[in-house]
Amino acid sequence: MENYQKVRVEEKALAPAFPALPPDVIEMKVKDGSKIRNLMGFAIGRMEVAEVRQMVFSGSGRALGKTITCVEIMKRRVKDLHQITRIFYTPTEEIWEPIVPEVGLDPLTVKRNCPSICVLLSKDPLDATQAGYQAPGDYESMWIQELKTESKGPKRRKPAPGRGGKQLRGSTGRRGAPRRV
Repeated sequence: MENYQKVRVEEKALAPAFPALPPDVIEMKVKDGSKIRNLMGFAIGRMEVAEVRQMVFSGSGRALGKTITCVEIMKRRVKDLHQITRIFYTPTEEIWEPIVPEVGLDPLTVKRNCPSICVLLSKDPLDATQAGYQAPGDYESMWIQELKTESKGPKRRKPAPGRGGKQLRGSTGRRGAPRRV
């Protein structure tokens, strides 16, 4: 690939993850280089306003973790948010052209399926029968239950890292010579 340069990346347009949303819903498109502080400052400021009832966070590829982090921060700061999550793949094409066209190399097209996530957060109740629905407060009860089950079990000591068996005096080293201790 040292003889090629990436010219462009094209994402194929898909049907919207939430087709029944009103057009004025705020959509936060999280990119790999986005700063969480900037995203959350804007999103929390808008969500605390009474007129804004719903917000969509979306991200793909390397921005998946950052998108989920933003959603979790939003749910902790703005209480009683309903959530619906959609996970899917976005087809992308990378177009690569040769650096020196006279060599006789052909342009390349690399097709990939990039993992993507789209999360709808709403102050209003959503349809609980939809796949990916999470009611407000569910995440805390899940973690509390998990912590209770962990604390009931006996605590075992783990062996210290890097400690092998006892070294005996006079044991041989790598080359068969006696080892000095």
